[in-house]
Formats: sequence, structure tokens, C-alpha cells
Amino acid sequence: MFVSDRLFDPALTAPLVSAAEEPSAPPVEQILQRSLDDLGTPLNEVTFCVVDLETTGGHRQNDMITEIGAVKMRGGQRLGTFQTLVNPGIRIPTEITVLTGITQAMIMRAPRIETVLPNLLEFIGESTIVGHNVSFDVGFLNAALERSSRPRLTGKPVDTLPLARRLVRDEVPNCKLGTLADRFGLANRPNHRALDDALATGDLLHVLLERAGTMGVLGLDDLHALPRIGSHPQAHKLSFTNNLPREPGVYTFHDRDGRVLYVGKATNLRTRVRSYFSGDRRRKIDQLLRETERIEHLVCPGPLEADVLEVRLIHEHQPRFNRRSKTWSRYAYLKLTLNEKFPRLSVVSAPKDDDGFYLGPLPSRKFARTVADAIETATLIRRCTKRPTKTPKGGPCAASQLGVSTCPCSGDISEDDYATVIAGVMHGLTRQPEDLLAPLRLRMEQLAAQERFEEAAEVRNSAAALAAALRRRHRLEHLRNAGRVVVELPGKGTAELHRGRLTRSWIDDDALPLTYSDVDTVPPPGTPLPSEMADELLCVASWLDQKAHELKLIHCDAPLSSPYPRLPDFEPTTGVSQRRDG
Repeated sequence: MFVSDRLFDPALTAPLVSAAEEPSAPPVEQILQRSLDDLGTPLNEVTFCVVDLETTGGHRQNDMITEIGAVKMRGGQRLGTFQTLVNPGIRIPTEITVLTGITQAMIMRAPRIETVLPNLLEFIGESTIVGHNVSFDVGFLNAALERSSRPRLTGKPVDTLPLARRLVRDEVPNCKLGTLADRFGLANRPNHRALDDALATGDLLHVLLERAGTMGVLGLDDLHALPRIGSHPQAHKLSFTNNLPREPGVYTFHDRDGRVLYVGKATNLRTRVRSYFSGDRRRKIDQLLRETERIEHLVCPGPLEADVLEVRLIHEHQPRFNRRSKTWSRYAYLKLTLNEKFPRLSVVSAPKDDDGFYLGPLPSRKFARTVADAIETATLIRRCTKRPTKTPKGGPCAASQLGVSTCPCSGDISEDDYATVIAGVMHGLTRQPEDLLAPLRLRMEQLAAQERFEEAAEVRNSAAALAAALRRRHRLEHLRNAGRVVVELPGKGTAELHRGRLTRSWIDDDALPLTYSDVDTVPPPGTPLPSEMADELLCVASWLDQKAHELKLIHCDAPLSSPYPRLPDFEPTTGVSQRRDG
């Protein structure tokens, strides 16, 4: 089936394939254009397979393929060609015969598409499919694959039609393949025969790649994004991305005065930053790009370092266009005033060294208040804010009269009995969260049974906030309790943590460690965690959770495992939130 590179003989019915790697094949033909090596881009490592089809019409479900032509190329060299007529199983319309020259007699002895597909798929292999209006060709091939009970083609193809519209539209009356071949004097000219059209499209691809190289198109991802980038009003700033590597790291957008406008992280710096010029046209992004005059980057050993560095830079610069990690200054704490004779709950902005118990930092004062409501609903902790006196004054507060709290101010509970209530609250907050969550779950079910669905939903929201706060506290406290931790992600580097904060990381023993010298000492476990450190520790905790099945533990001062129970998230259920609609 493998023969030398020559045009299809209509008298033959088997697919003709030319492959440079075959021993009997002639030397690889050098396409008479500038090699991709001359462009100095990684695209010379991409294997393209240019595909063109002739069909009985334009409807992929009703019409059938009559001819397939393909040429495989890499680095400016032709690796092989594939060509065959296909018996469509239906008559070829007269107008199609006039257009292509393919007659009914020519396809009578040709193989059916079911026979051709295995050879074509083997020829395409792992290469990137290219076509002029490639969706037409890929659509017909996928329809044929589905009819043959084969999986559809995967991978993102390259379409020379939108590339031409982006790169040379001002030079030609239209972007038809024939027009482009005439304008650029392509060695192969299209004539509505599959292989000739595929060869012409391959020639056109190299012309377009030369043009794209001047716009910083260095890889396949750049090529895919180019048609969308072309219409962006800030496309002239693409040159800011020319030196960005395809490595993990952090990038920063700067204005003309050097101020940091935005900080972001990426596993592929180049692809991520260039995506701002293509797929995201939100008003905020347009404004960011209008003000940007410089883009800088820092390469990181891996995603963990990028996460941590992003948080630190956002905290340092407070960029105007960032939202994530900028709210730490609004974090709040829920305080249990253990320094009082009759402790109560209070929402505060910052912890003090006053022997109180602090739950947090929490996302906001409103969230902290919701958590307080949950604890007050689940226990008899006092809700009044008055300072109890030795001699009770006045009657019990409203909450006490309703039987949902105690009221030391009125003398309805002794100091010892109230201490038992507080001990139960502390046990639920630090050791056994179900002590607090179970009463809320019961209350929610009772309200739902009484068809008081709005009240049940409020209790559910309070329970969800409490569970989230306890889950967050446990993750951060357990990380701090572990002390010094060294973990290795095999083949990807090693990281050292101190009380949950990243102190250094390195790729191998020969490399100098990447040291984070600006790391402050994290307060010891049992003391409130400063709000400015919470985001970083949460990044580290999330990374440890995600990579737990891959990590190798080298050292830890204390165990990283924990018997702490898994907490429910209290997602809405049909019984609580939707039954009132029935």
C-alpha cells in the first residue's frame, strides 16, 4: 500500500500513500519555501497533516466523501502524502462532476469509506490537522467515523481560512484558496482535487506562518489563538508577551508609571497572558489592557510556588484589577470572651492577647455574624451584651424568655452551670463539631416538617457557614501544628514549609534552593492566625489536599494526618428548599 510519491492514477482503487520514513521511498522532498527553522520558532517541532476532501455535496449527513487527499509536513519538509478516491455509495451530482472532474465511472472500483478510514487515521497519527475551512473536512470525517462506529477525531485543528483573514486580508480581494495561491505564487495550485488542494493549503500554511512569526506566534497555542487576537483593539501590545516562557509562574501587568495593575499565576505563562488578547472581552480586561505598558513575569518551580507568590504580591501591591486575595484586610474573627465571667460571642476585626478564643480569620463580618447565629441557635450561650452584676437587675432578656438562651444578667443561671455551657461550646468548636451541628440539623428538619421552609433555609445557611468556618480552622491549625514539613513531588521538586508557610523549594539536589527570605515567623498553634497569612496557608493546604496521592513525605515535626471528622456542607436538599414549590 505504501508507494512512491506520485499523483493518483484513476485506474487504481487503493489509497496511495507516500511516506519519507519508508525504506523504499525517495528522499524527503524539500518544499521550496522558507523553512520554519528560519523563523526560529518551536513550531518546527509540530507535525501538521493537511487534509482536503471532495464530496457529493455540502451536507455532512446526507452527502458522502468521494476523494481524500492529505500531506504530512514538519519543519518545512514534506513527510508523505495520502490520496484515494472513495466510492460514496450514491450517485455523484452532475454539478459536482463538472466542478471536480470526478465521474461515476472513476469511483466504481474505489474502496468504500469504511475501508479507507483505518489507513487515513494511521497516516494522520498524532499530527495536527490543517485545512482551509477545516470544519468542513473534519465534519465530514467525523460523520463517516460515527457511521463506522469509530471515535471522532480529537485535538484542535488549524484553519488557514481565519488565519488568512487575520494576516493577509488587506492584500487580497477574498480569502479563497485559489485567490491566495495566485496572489502568493504558491508552487501547488488548487483545482478541486483533494491532493492538489491539500498541497496548496500546505504551501499557504507556510506563508501564513512566516507572517505570524512577526507577531510573536511561536507555538501551536499561539497559532490557535491568532484569529481571535487579530480583532482585539490592543493586539499591538502582543509584543509584550514575546519573551514569556511556557513555564509555571506569576505575571504582573504594569502601567506607564510602573504601578502593578494586576497579578496572576499560570501553569503556562505565555499561553495564559496571550489569552487576554483573544478569549476574554470583559470590560474589566479591556480596561486593564488599555492601561498596560509593560508585562513582567517570574518563573516558579511549580504551581505551589506560583500560588504563594501570587498571594504575596497581591498583598504587597494591592493591584486595582485584582479581586481575589485583596479582601484579607476585611477579614473578621468570631471571639468567645473567655476572659469574662460569663463569656459571650462577639465579632471583632482583629485578635488581641486577652485569653479570648478566636475563630478565624473569616471572610467578612457578615459571615462571622452568621456563624455566631449558628452557635447561638445550637446552644444556650447568652445573647445579651450587658455585663452581669453581682446583684441581678431587671428581668430576663427576650431570648431567655423564649427559652433559646440563658440570661446571667437576670440571675437565672449560676456561674458553674454557665461554665458547663461554655465547655460544651468549646468542645464543639475545637474537638467534636457534631455537638454544634447536630442541633442545627434537627432544628432544620423540624422547621421543614412544619413547612416553615424559609426559616429552615436560614438555619441551613447558618449551619453551612459554621461547618465551613470549623473546616477552615481545622485545616489551618493542623498545618501549623505540623511544624517543619518537607514534601517531595517526585520528578517535580521539593518544598519546605514552616507552620504552613512556604519557606523554600528546589528542583533537585544540585540546584540552589529557591528561598523566600521575606517569610515572617508564623505565630505558634493555639494563637490567632493573622489575617494577612490566611490566604497563603489556605493555598498550601489546598495544594497538599490535591497532591496528597502523589506526595512523598520527607520530614514533619508532627503528624499531618488527623482524626477530625469530615464535615457536611449542608447543600440545599429537595426536602428543605424546594418542597414549597410542590
